[in-house]
Amino acid sequence: MKLRLGIIGVGAAWESRHLPALRALSDRFEVCAVCDPVQHRAVQTAKAFGASVYDGFRALMDREDIDAVLLLSAHFYGATPIFAACEYGKAMYCAAALELQDDQAAILRERVQEAGIAFMAEFACRLSPATLRLKELLATRLGAPQLLFCNRRRSSPAKNGNGDHCARDLVELVDWCRYVVDADPTSLLATSHLSPTTAFNDYFAVSLDFSPNGEVGAGPVAIIGCGNYVAEAFEESLSYRRPADLKVVCERGIAFIDLPSTVAWFDGAGQHLEKLEHDRNVGEQLLLHFHRAVQSLVLKTSSLQDAHRAITITNQAKTSCRTGQRIFCKLND
Repeated sequence: MKLRLGIIGVGAAWESRHLPALRALSDRFEVCAVCDPVQHRAVQTAKAFGASVYDGFRALMDREDIDAVLLLSAHFYGATPIFAACEYGKAMYCAAALELQDDQAAILRERVQEAGIAFMAEFACRLSPATLRLKELLATRLGAPQLLFCNRRRSSPAKNGNGDHCARDLVELVDWCRYVVDADPTSLLATSHLSPTTAFNDYFAVSLDFSPNGEVGAGPVAIIGCGNYVAEAFEESLSYRRPADLKVVCERGIAFIDLPSTVAWFDGAGQHLEKLEHDRNVGEQLLLHFHRAVQSLVLKTSSLQDAHRAITITNQAKTSCRTGQRIFCKLND
């Protein structure tokens, strides 16, 4: 079944991820309509697929021949297109960073569940070839994870930039650690640094404790650090002594993950290096997963709960940052 798509908001990853994936999967997807607040960008995007251009996302969703919507940027829209998708009965692929409070995230989750539409949040780290291979190694060679060190750093946004990029990255990295450990944290402790030039956090660090029964330090611990503190003038320094995206200390070895497709791991037999370029790239993996979710009775909202929990944990990390206190996580289903 070929899904007929509408695109809302052309995001930063359009050229590198979504456009190549849609072209590679032309047997599964057909782009029929595009809506973006920047008219020139909408026209150029639509031209690549012979699609129609719309000024508003509601007019796009009102088309009967649109099966699903890709929300690739929410900068001007927020979560409103997701509620509209529920109203119009359109499946939703959400690649946009949504900064929601706990109650807003809960309302959105309930609305999507009530509408019965397929919903998928784009957590690219989860479906990268390196992560999928890591999960195999944990189950077979390395054993359960004990310590996780997760790093992401970017160049700093321009002065008076358009948002707290650390918080946006943190949602995805929290979900990534949850996925690797296969559990929810029971407590967390966070800190941050406020940029003197942008008024946003340019570094955020949080320790997630996965100990059972809230017994701090008795189970796996994930240390997440993300920041955009490197000035654009020094952007080349991002690759200098770059830490692994994820280092995992396990029962029987250690693994280093460099997204999207490199895994280096060490066990009793020594060092192993795997480059997984032969696998489908992340963009294609994500869209194929969405295609299956639209047609499945089981997977329709499988990532909705994950998105809700990652947002909730991120919000609790912000509270820990403000108060300087450890937060014992409460994750309501």
